[in-house]
Amino acid sequence: MAEIPYIPENAPFNHHQRLWLNGYLAGMFAATRLDVPAGDAAPAQPPVPLVILYGSQTGTSEALARRIAKEAKANNIVPRVVDAAEYASVDWKAETNLFVVTSTYGDGDMPDNAQAFWDWLKSDSGTAMAHLNFSVLALGDTAYENFCAAGKKIDERLEQLGAKRLHPRTDCELDYEAAAKSWTGAVLPKIGQASSVFPTAPANAGTAKESGETVSDAPYGKQNPFPARLLANRRLNGDGSEKETRHYEFSLEGSGLSYEAGDALGVLPANCLALVDELLAALGCDGEEAVPGPSGEISLRNAFTNVWDICKPTAELLRHVAEHSAALRELLAPERKDDLKNWLWGRGVIDVVLASPGLKFQPVEFTALLKKLAPRLNSIASSPRAHPGQVHLTINTVRYEAHGRARKGVGSTFLADRVGDTGTVKVFVQPSHGFKPPTRGDLPMIMVGPGTGVAPFRAFLHERRVTQASGRNWLFFGEQRAAHDFYYRDELEQMLADGHLSKLSTAFSRDQADKIYVQHRMLESAAELWKWLEDGAHFYVCGDAQRMAKDVDAALHKVVETEGGRSPEAAQEYVKKLKSEKRYQRDVY
Repeated sequence: MAEIPYIPENAPFNHHQRLWLNGYLAGMFAATRLDVPAGDAAPAQPPVPLVILYGSQTGTSEALARRIAKEAKANNIVPRVVDAAEYASVDWKAETNLFVVTSTYGDGDMPDNAQAFWDWLKSDSGTAMAHLNFSVLALGDTAYENFCAAGKKIDERLEQLGAKRLHPRTDCELDYEAAAKSWTGAVLPKIGQASSVFPTAPANAGTAKESGETVSDAPYGKQNPFPARLLANRRLNGDGSEKETRHYEFSLEGSGLSYEAGDALGVLPANCLALVDELLAALGCDGEEAVPGPSGEISLRNAFTNVWDICKPTAELLRHVAEHSAALRELLAPERKDDLKNWLWGRGVIDVVLASPGLKFQPVEFTALLKKLAPRLNSIASSPRAHPGQVHLTINTVRYEAHGRARKGVGSTFLADRVGDTGTVKVFVQPSHGFKPPTRGDLPMIMVGPGTGVAPFRAFLHERRVTQASGRNWLFFGEQRAAHDFYYRDELEQMLADGHLSKLSTAFSRDQADKIYVQHRMLESAAELWKWLEDGAHFYVCGDAQRMAKDVDAALHKVVETEGGRSPEAAQEYVKKLKSEKRYQRDVY
């Protein structure tokens, strides 16, 4: 039998040209073989190249990009999954198709790993992408004003450059599965149509397993959370504190779930039962009304408790009520955006309903105006090596008064008040994107984690102790008052005493007249911090994205300027290099 002809690697073609030509030759060869009856053979479909670029802060977009790649392979596409931080490794002029899967960090910023790519895309160098076919899948949270801003910016810039949009951008909420699946099923067939005379097969619109979703051998995961038994629930604050921060421990025995220090734990909460009762009363319902559930009809009470977010009003609910409320209709005017934001602060679904007492809803109609109750992701505060079979969390319980009503954080008060010491909680593991202790145990580690941001660094320190890592460890921790809010004080001071924690810098903002924060402690220790960085230290930040993380980033740049003798521009390049080398990682929210 004759051999199938092929284009060798040393031929004057690039990788993707060889793929196409070899596929074409294979098809022609099959069509003309003497041992194949005439009319039975069809030209083979040469594989189509695709780059899937991801921007990810916590790992969700990365995992989704890899799932899309698996489905692409089933559609005669050769995908290449690329970290946005590695954009320069791609010969963009030789590429044809691009998918961008990106989250949005903070309130409208690029994820850390996508910032350098975005800077490049905005520059004249971005014209290297002008010939591409592209589509963008954006992930975000409507709790933020600039919802999916990173994906929107990239989508608009690619269009400006002249790239061809294969399929409209899809913006996904926290509950992104259905939207992402729809986008994938719609865009994959269009790649072949745009790139080759041989169209690709239609995307499989079947089950998650058929569509290429990673299915673990273990039965538990995001789609099937594990009912973890709560082992411990204790308050970390002392008497007199203005905060309620709690330490939780869960058993993972029998789950098949595994995690690493730096990962997050997804918790599926339930709504406050008192709030459910109040909303039912406001709607004039008894809770037994039948409404659609995830897998069939359920009671309205069950839906309000376990399925729908009954705290944050959706845009759809506001628009519906505005049709019957002149005051709310005025607030929804584009020029009143700031006024609407101020009005919504501290208000929930119940407030919107009570503000329009004459408006009547049918149960099914009302649930259609809500969004699904999303899982809460929490930084894991334990190492699986130090605490096998367990996972620990550090969570601030949200309680406050607003507009004459007591308000509660859904996830935090669910754990604090309603699970109980012997109850169970549905959980799954969310792997992180690069937020891990250094792979080399001899490298130094600088951790900035005020408040509950200390959680992953407790895990890092436990991990490094068990693995006997020799690298130095420096923790910056801050809270309101040392006497009441020094989380894990005994543990940290013991680590400091035995040398496992090389340096502990604390900032308790209300223990003196002038407030002191972790960024101030960084600047006070600028010379030593700079030396650690020059010794190869990895720099980590965990906590509030809006203020703390930005202030810490500014302080880091200042340290590089003053102690490194660099200009502001050179300091920016130094910090960019830290990020590209994975030595500057943030877990912020």
